[in-house]
Amino acid sequence: MARSFRLDAVLVQAVIAGALSFAHLHDLAAAAGQSGWKAWAYPVSVDLLLVAAWRRLRADGTSRLAWCWFLIALVASLGANVATAGFLDLAHPPAWLRFGVAGWPALAFLGGTLLTHTPNPAGDRVPVPPAPAAPAPEPDVVEPDTVSEPESGPVPVAAVAEAPALPATDMAPAVPAALVAHARKVADDHRTRTGTRIDTDTLRARLGVPAPMADAIAAQLT
Repeated sequence: MARSFRLDAVLVQAVIAGALSFAHLHDLAAAAGQSGWKAWAYPVSVDLLLVAAWRRLRADGTSRLAWCWFLIALVASLGANVATAGFLDLAHPPAWLRFGVAGWPALAFLGGTLLTHTPNPAGDRVPVPPAPAAPAPEPDVVEPDTVSEPESGPVPVAAVAEAPALPATDMAPAVPAALVAHARKVADDHRTRTGTRIDTDTLRARLGVPAPMADAIAAQLT
């Protein structure tokens, strides 16, 4: 399937800016006494140093070495754009301009060599503060009202075994306090539904306990 070609406004703008910067660097080098192919080599050198510094930044992160040479190449490019806009008399260039243009190849070679062959130690990186840690999730709090009470049923054996037993009276068996509390809920539920007091047989069937224990529980419910 053929892919349609679409012009990107950013790409077109980058091509225009690169062409103008390239031409300004050539004109500045030619005005400083570099003629022929030498004038065309200067913009290539500046752009290559920019690319090398940018690639080092992309590969190693925030590096002081890469930022230093990136800013040097950027100043050289922007300086050529400003100088060719009429701020300098290119017909009679000053001595410092000729000196800078003549010394640029050695400076660019030094920067390219350092960017390509110098390892990036840990101390060369700009420290980046760590991202703030996400707050710990708050535990879910169960409201007391949302806990549903069981209507009825036998009390678990573990609850009966762990609950403290009430003191025995006469010959009645000892009844745990948890079992008495549960029996009271069963009795209240029976009274609410039927309007009558729960009898011993019904209480024993609902709790699943022996008859003597049911009698002892019923005695405590009165």
